[in-house]
Amino acid sequence: MRPEKDKKTGKWLIQYRYRDWTGKLRKSMKRGFNTRREAEEWLRNFLLKQQSDFDMRFKDFVDLYFKDMEARLREHTMINKHYIMDDKVLPYFGEKKMNEITPADIRKWQTELINKGYSKTYLKTINNQLSAIFNFAVRYYGLKNNPCRTAGSMGKSKADEMSFWTKEEFNVFADCVIDKRESWLAFQILFWTGMRIGELLALEINDVNLQARVISVTKSYQCLRGKDIITPPKTPKSIRDITIPEFLTEDIRDYLEDRYEPEPDEPLIPVTKTFLEKELQRGIKASGVKKIRIHDLRHSHASLLIELGFSPKEIADRLGHEKIETTLNTYSHLYPNKQAKIAERLDRFGREDI
Repeated sequence: MRPEKDKKTGKWLIQYRYRDWTGKLRKSMKRGFNTRREAEEWLRNFLLKQQSDFDMRFKDFVDLYFKDMEARLREHTMINKHYIMDDKVLPYFGEKKMNEITPADIRKWQTELINKGYSKTYLKTINNQLSAIFNFAVRYYGLKNNPCRTAGSMGKSKADEMSFWTKEEFNVFADCVIDKRESWLAFQILFWTGMRIGELLALEINDVNLQARVISVTKSYQCLRGKDIITPPKTPKSIRDITIPEFLTEDIRDYLEDRYEPEPDEPLIPVTKTFLEKELQRGIKASGVKKIRIHDLRHSHASLLIELGFSPKEIADRLGHEKIETTLNTYSHLYPNKQAKIAERLDRFGREDI
């Protein structure tokens, strides 16, 4: 398995033997190396991967991880993982060997990121991505332990405070964007249904049943690497029918009647996320309401449902949460003000026979 000159090209090649995942001994050859040393380095890393030897570099094991995950995760999720890994993790750990990364190394890396001023939720996301790599190594490749567990986490799963609008704030905002009908209707649908922005942008006209007052959510829009992609919704539970109030039904009907002979498979509202983000900022500036993100309209809808007294199960179904725990974990801080009302009703009930 020594490198040799390729007589055809003048570059280096190397022939080698290895055992595949079934244990069968195979023979192969790799060409195109500029130097003998480059060929030897490639073979060493290749054999390390084949043997799952944790003397391999972190960046080489990350390649194994991504190859395994590509068939299991959505393209959008993989793009986010690649971005975080390339930008926040590999520059620090890429050349280190897997079995040499210690909890102390993890702590130093965390401190560097904390000092850069990232939000606590983003820090948590970054840390989770690194920990996932080591968990994968422990579970499937025999690494003894995950150094991230010993080092401890950083950041927070949830923001300290959730931003949302009340109905009154939303109405003030909506009055300031009513001059652009598409954006006005888009914000109406987001606020009164709680659907995700990707779900809204994927809606076709035939997804709306005006007679039944139902919008069917069956897909989601994403822009991946500059391409417009329609994908399945975030989770199986995200495929759902959302019943809408009569006034919103009439708004959609009026809007469609003014469209010139639209086809059933045309987008319900032909706008982009970037356009709506600009419209959101325009309306906020004109109305003076507090700043929120487009996704916070979903939180606004959830808070409205909580205020109206709907149960966590009903809210989870409407929002398309896979588990009711997601709803409770996300919005539990909005429930305490209900405790006083519960106590008052119990007090009235208890005094009836006194």
